[in-house]
Amino acid sequence: MDTFSQKVVWITGASSGIGEALALHLGKQNAKLVLSARRVDELQRVAAQTGLPEFDLLVLPMDMTDVDRLPDHVDTVRQRFGRIDYVFQNAGITQRSAVADTAFAVYKQLMDVNFFGVVAMTKAVLPTMLAQKSGHFVVTSSVAGKLGTKQRSGYCASKHALHGFFDSLRAETYNAGLHVTIVCPGYIKTPISLHALNADGQVHNKMDANQAQGMNVNTFAQRLLRAVAKRKEEVYIGGSEIYGIYLKRFLPGLLSRILRNREGA
Repeated sequence: MDTFSQKVVWITGASSGIGEALALHLGKQNAKLVLSARRVDELQRVAAQTGLPEFDLLVLPMDMTDVDRLPDHVDTVRQRFGRIDYVFQNAGITQRSAVADTAFAVYKQLMDVNFFGVVAMTKAVLPTMLAQKSGHFVVTSSVAGKLGTKQRSGYCASKHALHGFFDSLRAETYNAGLHVTIVCPGYIKTPISLHALNADGQVHNKMDANQAQGMNVNTFAQRLLRAVAKRKEEVYIGGSEIYGIYLKRFLPGLLSRILRNREGA
């Protein structure tokens, strides 16, 4: 598959998990990579593992909540590579707390990172893609973006919001040559639950059992890249938890009973 060869691919959340796995697979396909996250040392580690020559790599540390700087970051990428072909948006945080206990500030932080940061990034890149008359946004949502579960209210809300925004964007820009893929992962073996926010905003610092037993992140990355190459609009990748999306659509009452009887965390 040479879909990504010599294409400029910008990956957020590239320092670990899904973003890191995508970077390594895209490096094997000779993409030109822009790697972004907050941790510079981890980005440099991932960059070294891609095996790409220095002129095909740009390590670009950034904070998704610092939205005022995003246009400057876009300028940096354009000055380096001249264009932006793909943007994989993976940066995000999750939650482990009941609605009654969760501080409002936690909801704000979840939305700032998972939704508003993604929207701001998209709007910063969009003029470049419109001018090129080509480009592809790949957005990491979640199974939680299609249904709601206990102790994930803010996370679910932020992921639901992504679907509304990017479905609208897809409709508006299709005739301009742009594409949007929304991916809904199930349980993937990544550190996301370790960094989850508790009710007061403190770090959860525990690996959930379902996450620990989830799909290998490299398998996930391979399946996602195949879907993107086919320009799939929405794709679900994971284990049996994926069936919850279909239950929500066809048997919502049954899903509701299943979810309310499950343990929260």
